[in-house]
Amino acid sequence: MGRILLVEDDPSLLQTMTERLQKEGHRVQPVKSCAEAMAQISEKFDLAVLDVGLPDGDGFSLAAKLKKHLSAPFIFVTAMNSAEHRLQGYELGADEYIPKPFHLKEFLLRVKKVLERTMTQIVKVGALEIDLRAMSIKYADGGIEHPTSRDFRVLKYLIEAAPRVVSREELVKDLVSDQGDSLPTFRTVDNSIVRLRDLLTEAAPDPIRAVRGIGYQWVPA
Repeated sequence: MGRILLVEDDPSLLQTMTERLQKEGHRVQPVKSCAEAMAQISEKFDLAVLDVGLPDGDGFSLAAKLKKHLSAPFIFVTAMNSAEHRLQGYELGADEYIPKPFHLKEFLLRVKKVLERTMTQIVKVGALEIDLRAMSIKYADGGIEHPTSRDFRVLKYLIEAAPRVVSREELVKDLVSDQGDSLPTFRTVDNSIVRLRDLLTEAAPDPIRAVRGIGYQWVPA
């Protein structure tokens, strides 16, 4: 079950949603405003459920701020259900946009769906959390690092291929579709590995193993 940040300014609805989520086995942090939500950014959450109309701001702006600190996905639950508002929510990266009024069973099913989809995208290595969806690395102190898209593609490829050893030729082939300013080469792959190892030092021992004459292998302890 997940840890959920629930932001809703209607006290009655907040209590009902909290109780139902807890009944499903989730751990819930209920708050009533943007300020209270931002006070929770040092905590770890698997999902944020955000109302759009809040007393000290709006859920769209709040989501943009939270994304700088939390790698968790988010769901908007709101009476603002115009096509424009839904588009704005999805453009911000929302996994779901649930219009009010809603059936609690449907809400719980959507929460379950997002958590199941997202939590399979979190790879834990020691004290680190690698979010394959958000392309980020989260450290024990709460800090979040975003490798370049090319470096993260190398990391993701190794993780998804594990325990198989991946050749440098294979990695170069995967990177061709993400050329950037230059065609990838073996040196491109090797340089990405160096940078990734620097970012993953807290995951000691080194989870990326070099296999002489072949390539690399993801071997988390």
